[in-house]
Amino acid sequence: MNLTKVTLVFPSNSSGFLFFGYNLIMNKEYINLIEPTPKLHSKKCKLIALLLRIFLQYAIYPFGLAVWYFYDYFIAGAAFLLGFIIIGIIRAKLRNSVIPLTQREYHYSDAAIADWYSAKILCMEEENDRK
Repeated sequence: MNLTKVTLVFPSNSSGFLFFGYNLIMNKEYINLIEPTPKLHSKKCKLIALLLRIFLQYAIYPFGLAVWYFYDYFIAGAAFLLGFIIIGIIRAKLRNSVIPLTQREYHYSDAAIADWYSAKILCMEEENDRK
């Protein structure tokens, strides 16, 4: 970081506080996009990715409704919150297992995570057959 100048900023509401701000020139570090999100070519891989995406997005709702039906409102609410935590852990494990290390700082949707996982783990033999 390079310090370039000191600026004095006076507040418009005249509260008497003085803010010393520093304009810093930051090194612009961008994450290089090494691999784009893989494209799925076969219908089987697209179906697997769609089912995985639906699981990641909507699995907690039938789970919460089933617990509500068989037990109580309070237990269903607790199970619903626990389902959010469990699905979040599953989502993070799937994302970290297939997305390259240099690209993990990007935000990925459930569809992108499902595409990455399907292409890298589940449909890897089809990718090898195409080459």
